[in-house]
Amino acid sequence: MELNEWLNHKLPDIADQLEDFNKKYFINEKTIGFAGKEQVYQVLRKLRSALFPGVYEKYPIDEADVNIIIGNNIRSAALELKSLIERCLINECNDEEKEHGTCRKCMERANRITIHLLEQLPKIRELLHKDIEAAYRGDPAAKSREEILLSYPSIEALSVHRIAHVLYKEGVPIIPRIMSEYAHKRTGIDIHPGATIGEYFFIDHGTGVVIGETCVIGNNVKIYQGVTLGAKSFPVDEKGNLVKGIKRHPNIEDNVVIYAGATILGGDTVIGHDSIIGGNVWLTRSVPPYSRVHNAQPSPIIKNGNY
Repeated sequence: MELNEWLNHKLPDIADQLEDFNKKYFINEKTIGFAGKEQVYQVLRKLRSALFPGVYEKYPIDEADVNIIIGNNIRSAALELKSLIERCLINECNDEEKEHGTCRKCMERANRITIHLLEQLPKIRELLHKDIEAAYRGDPAAKSREEILLSYPSIEALSVHRIAHVLYKEGVPIIPRIMSEYAHKRTGIDIHPGATIGEYFFIDHGTGVVIGETCVIGNNVKIYQGVTLGAKSFPVDEKGNLVKGIKRHPNIEDNVVIYAGATILGGDTVIGHDSIIGGNVWLTRSVPPYSRVHNAQPSPIIKNGNY
């Protein structure tokens, strides 16, 4: 059968099947859809442009216009974000008003959440400044703070996380996860928006880092590439379904360094302050403050060229 003939006679059936699958498995739960995902990306770009004017713009900006640019980006992002949040909230709402496609309670809550995030922007900017300082102090290769802001994946991932975390704490569905996966895709750093991260946090290199939803990280913590702060196990209920909403990921106290490839698992695992966790260590239990944890020294066999 020629392609044109197939397209004329068989394509409608394939299209119908795909439409049915979408109706059954996606459209029934649809909130913001794929177009909304792109809107979330736009909101992130505008908010980060407000936090760091000139860094995320396509073209150089005039320093005399910085205040106007910040204001315009915040205004545009706020209007889009409020609409996105409202749609997400309405989708999960049980109010009878939802049947008419609107819900005053959801509209008011979306308004409050958006304002709350905007009011947190100066604090977020201050936290990111401290993250940049941590990178500058913690990486001998860093020549300037501008270099860190413009090129370090850690700062890009954290600039997204600190925005997404505010929305997560406010109970906003879907949007914080879209934000975190945007950063994951761009940087290779996977931080769940639920993770709580303190001041002066630095991820050196960053590739392959995973930080779970219920992880709590203190101040002045430094981790390297390939570190996983994850769950040890996944409890199930009597029906065999995963139990959600429980503490699954470790706590990392202040002034801890975790070297490359280390894996720390479990909701009851606590890494005491001022500890150092060596490379490729596997930990599923707590360690006290001032600990030094490392694997036994390997014994490589070295032969010269005359063997």
